[in-house]
Amino acid sequence: MSSPSRLTPARYVSAAVLCAVAFLALYLFFVRDETGQAIDQLAFNGAENGTTGTTVTLSLLDLIPSVMVGVGAIVSLAIAAVRRAWFPLLVAVGSAMAAVITTQLLKNIVLTRPDLGVEGYVSNSFPSGHTTVAAASALVVFLVASPHTRWLAGTIGAAFAVAAGVSTLVSLWHRPSDVIAALLVVSFWGCVGGAVLTRAGGRQRAARTPTPARVGLRLQTWIAVLAAIVTAVAVGIGATGAFGTSAAPAAYLGAVTAIVAVGFALAITATRLFDRLP
Repeated sequence: MSSPSRLTPARYVSAAVLCAVAFLALYLFFVRDETGQAIDQLAFNGAENGTTGTTVTLSLLDLIPSVMVGVGAIVSLAIAAVRRAWFPLLVAVGSAMAAVITTQLLKNIVLTRPDLGVEGYVSNSFPSGHTTVAAASALVVFLVASPHTRWLAGTIGAAFAVAAGVSTLVSLWHRPSDVIAALLVVSFWGCVGGAVLTRAGGRQRAARTPTPARVGLRLQTWIAVLAAIVTAVAVGIGATGAFGTSAAPAAYLGAVTAIVAVGFALAITATRLFDRLP
């Protein structure tokens, strides 16, 4: 039987480039283009017209910077102590901090939002800081988790990050594109972290995926596919103008499910991308 080949950073670098390209495309369309701004604002208007869940989402947003990050830190430290994975923990924390700093620099200094005549608040909020913090906390746990439990960390982490992102929309803090952009920022730095871990040496694990991981991947896939279907239907309704000016609720539903679809699609990609990283 041949020995496993040595890991290379190529797959992680390639994935990081794809995240950067997707982020740029999202920014150019939803922030710099009038049509994109109008679509984003329509979904935001749908959130503004409803009040369901606002109290719950505001409570969740209040917890993210402190309690949730603290829980993530405790879990990560516990896993690192049991597995003696101090270097992965260092890389994971560095990746998470880089993601948070990147979001703040992009949102407050680098990126701007032109006034293209679309009604709504005009200040730049791209990408979402709260979503970045939530996803970055999940990333730390994911990177220090054992290969056999990364699927579980990815599933729970995606659910947590998506819940935080949707909460910022429901609470009228962010537009849908802000949330998805934040997920891409964290994904980018997660890939960078993966590339760094491959350079630390070691050989990749066998390609065989354990049964629990396969079940987890199927669960993630079903969630992503169902959410994507709802998003596609909502987009179709908006494109045909079936409800005219009352299309905001459909746009809002489509935005929420789009966030869910992207979040779990990234979880699927991460689970497969890191499946051979020891």
